[in-house]
Amino acid sequence: MSLEHAILGFLNYGPASGYDLKKTFDFSVQHFWPADQSQIYRTLSRLEDKGWAEQELVEQEDRPDRKVYHITEAGQEELHRWLTTPLSPKALREPRLIQVFFAGQLDDEEIIEMLERLAVAMRGTLARYDQVPQESAEYCDAVGQPREEFFWMLTLEWGINATRSQLKWLEDIIRRIRNKEHPSLGGEN
Repeated sequence: MSLEHAILGFLNYGPASGYDLKKTFDFSVQHFWPADQSQIYRTLSRLEDKGWAEQELVEQEDRPDRKVYHITEAGQEELHRWLTTPLSPKALREPRLIQVFFAGQLDDEEIIEMLERLAVAMRGTLARYDQVPQESAEYCDAVGQPREEFFWMLTLEWGINATRSQLKWLEDIIRRIRNKEHPSLGGEN
């Protein structure tokens, strides 16, 4: 996925400043596509250069002028083209799996400690996911498109299911190592 296309998608709902877009990322797609403020501003500049977005300077009396971005017709066409184009499968890069792959070089207690840290992080991720619907409610109301909200929540559902599956896998590995359920671990299995 391209950050450009994510921003075009949000601008297609309505004009937004870079600050607005950062807030939107944080409560909507951060669980699978985080973006920092500087990335967003650099991308907005590229979108302008490509003619996919345009900037409007909104004067404010008690604050500096605000830059608000609008999607152009060319930007809408690009978003549509991207949405209807099959994406090639992404190669999996998972640093945690590299740790597991080489974990045989550690003793069982070190491995269990490493896996328990990962499990704690995943439980934290699940707790964070529980907050997303409440945090995004205001945005959902502002956009006012229940069909869109349905698809947004599908991405959250994917994140929850994937994280639960990984957590179950980690908990199972911890149990198997503790119970020495493999001949190389000193058990009888």
